Amino acid sequence: MTIGQNKVVAVHYTLNEGTAEGQLVESTNGGEPLAFIYGVGMMIPAFEANLAGLSIGDTFAFGIPAAQAYGEYDANALEEVPKQIFEYEGKIPDGLLEIGNVLPLQDQEGNRMQGMVASVGLDKVKLDFNHPMAGVDLFFTGHVEGLRDAEPSEIEHGHVHGAGGHHH
Repeated sequence: MTIGQNKVVAVHYTLNEGTAEGQLVESTNGGEPLAFIYGVGMMIPAFEANLAGLSIGDTFAFGIPAAQAYGEYDANALEEVPKQIFEYEGKIPDGLLEIGNVLPLQDQEGNRMQGMVASVGLDKVKLDFNHPMAGVDLFFTGHVEGLRDAEPSEIEHGHVHGAGGHHH
């Protein structure tokens, strides 16, 4: 069996910035493998494309440029907002507006998003709405740990059930 559409894939991987020697971002080694359904849009398309046709036990090592991963960094995704919008009962909660904090936000149409606090001024806060990995080239190394056909309910729900997946 090889990795393809509607297969449940389980991989152990290490993600580094730029190259295999770049800064470590995350690793599943020593933990549960990443399990996903191939081809349902859960993963970066270039990640899936690099795994296509592999089988259990196969290893992989590939890079994905930022533009094909989480996109290039967009300076237009920075927004200044009035500091007072973060007030609750007349004051801003302690520790809320710390640089680097990621805040759950909602726009006027009710759309949810996350903004990272980039800077805090006297009366304005600059929020960064870029993905935290925007502008970063990715490099994955790892191996295929498991592979099976996805169950119809998994395909319907768009995620893996059971071990390494979602539990209802």
